Amino acid sequence: MRIKQITAISGKGGTGKTTFVSSLSVLMNNKVIADCDVDASNLHLITGSKILKKEKFVSGKKYSINREECIQCRRCITYCRYNAIDNSYTIDPFSCEHCGICEKICPVEAVVTQPREAGELYVSDTKYGKLIHAELYPGEENSGKLVTRVREEAMIYAKNENKNFILIDGPPGIGCPVIASITGVDIVIVITEPSMSGLHDLKRVLELTDYFRITPTVVINKYDINLENSKLIEEFCEKRNVEIIAKIPYTAKIVDSIVNGIPPILEIGEVIQQEFIRAFERVKNILKN
Repeated sequence: MRIKQITAISGKGGTGKTTFVSSLSVLMNNKVIADCDVDASNLHLITGSKILKKEKFVSGKKYSINREECIQCRRCITYCRYNAIDNSYTIDPFSCEHCGICEKICPVEAVVTQPREAGELYVSDTKYGKLIHAELYPGEENSGKLVTRVREEAMIYAKNENKNFILIDGPPGIGCPVIASITGVDIVIVITEPSMSGLHDLKRVLELTDYFRITPTVVINKYDINLENSKLIEEFCEKRNVEIIAKIPYTAKIVDSIVNGIPPILEIGEVIQQEFIRAFERVKNILKN
């Protein structure tokens, strides 16, 4: 049986994507969970994780100059367009864009390269299944590559443990990390909120899912804080033939559950629980087709 993959994304941060995924992880059995928001990974804080494995994420090279070999010809200083090399022939790691021009033009090969550690990958155990997550170090690039690495590791565990699903908490926005988190998945759940910026970002995200020909569904979180804007979102989704699988009302209990590190579905009343359950059942039915 092919492993089905579900990714939750949002056009902007703070819409409730991670809290929704954490609740879905309670309802869904036989799955591996992946947190692909590598710039601000926090799903592990809600699912109560215990790290089982940790590995370094290496991406690209870091550069330095061997002063014993350097003849101080200034070619590296002259050709570095990022002004990352000072008069003492020290390369500033924060200014360096790792283009490699200094290595190429050095006449005595004094530029030294080493693999660059850009983050860490974790495999954790939670009450709701294995969680694969990662942390990109501040200022580092290639978050899309780290997202891909998280998904690869999640697929390995899903195959080895005979799981049917991979539940992915994707990053916000429409950039490279988002593309890496939705490529090849079976369904995308877009979490939005009833604001004009929420509607604007929803439109951008749906253009992205259209481009990759992935079935999108929508969840309106905190829909009752602005019923007028919620109606605009519903009308837009109806015109686009995009299904809204849940409308979750606002409650302070969700905030309390996050503070306490508990998936919201375990702390809220039955009425709101039913919205999460309805979304889960609809996703299951879509995946059967």
